[in-house]
Amino acid sequence: MSAVLSEIVPPALPEALPQSPSVWVQAWRRLRTDRVGMVSLWIVLAFLVMVLLAQVGLLGAGWEREVAVPFAPPTLVGADPQQVAAVTAPKLPNVDISDIDPLAPRYAEWNERASKVKSEDTVKATTLPFGADRIGRDVLSKAIKGAQISILVGICAAFVATLIGTLLGALAGYFGGKVDDLLEWVYNVFTSVPYILLVFALAALFKSGPLARHFSSGIVPVVVILGAVGWTGIYRLVRAEYMKHRSREYVRAAEAIGASNSARMFGHILPNVSHVVLVQLSLHVVSFIKAEVILSFLGLGVPIDMVSWGTMLAEAQSELVLGKWWQLVAATAFMATFVTAFALLTDALRDAMDPKLR
Repeated sequence: MSAVLSEIVPPALPEALPQSPSVWVQAWRRLRTDRVGMVSLWIVLAFLVMVLLAQVGLLGAGWEREVAVPFAPPTLVGADPQQVAAVTAPKLPNVDISDIDPLAPRYAEWNERASKVKSEDTVKATTLPFGADRIGRDVLSKAIKGAQISILVGICAAFVATLIGTLLGALAGYFGGKVDDLLEWVYNVFTSVPYILLVFALAALFKSGPLARHFSSGIVPVVVILGAVGWTGIYRLVRAEYMKHRSREYVRAAEAIGASNSARMFGHILPNVSHVVLVQLSLHVVSFIKAEVILSFLGLGVPIDMVSWGTMLAEAQSELVLGKWWQLVAATAFMATFVTAFALLTDALRDAMDPKLR
């Protein structure tokens, strides 16, 4: 009877085979075991949240307001009474000069308005952890707003450079031949000119050249300049990876089933070289933040009506001669913390995504 039943009832299906975790899951697991990498990740995320809040106006929105006396020192226990008195004191004449000035009757009203506005600003800025600058602006608000500008410039320029380098490297490495020769010529032209001279030449073109009228304000010129000169390193690495992968078995199999060139380039090869692209993207963010600081320090970066870590360092140069060190410390502390954390996170990502460690 059992033999008959065994012939009628099919054997039980085997249990589903366990699936190996994806590349990204394995990379995240390795990253979580790296304490330095995780601490750096949280610091970078905190800065990015701060940049987002500054972008929507919840942080650093009043960095242009004069909330203290010029060069007010750092304080953590509230504003000094003399500072409050100096800020809230009326600055308009309060004497009877109606015989010679027709606007004299309005001075009292203007004095009251000015005192009220100054009092509100002083109440909001009773604590200045990093003091005030030469015209009484809160240095901490400037550092937060400067972080927004500098980090946005670094991230946007890194994306532009990574996009250009990845696209050109994929074309040169995959097709080879005349396409590779042409792109190699373009690459050699860009690398034959010293990096800093090329940056200064493009900066001058955007500042006073024929492009000045179209890009007279904002961070777009800095992003374009850094992205246009920073793609060469990514191009070289991506080109080498594509030359190595284009003859692999999985690419030949995709070609055999009729996959197009674009599908093989970006659907099959690109995911397998994405770790190189992401690591280069992270490295270029740090590099471009430093470059923006240098350009703004030299007056070739963001416009004068904006603030960045570079413009703060440029102002601190003259303040340091007078013994006013707090703006230099604020800009340096913010920049050093973010750049160091991002560099350590990049090293951790490189280790986590290295195919040899999978």
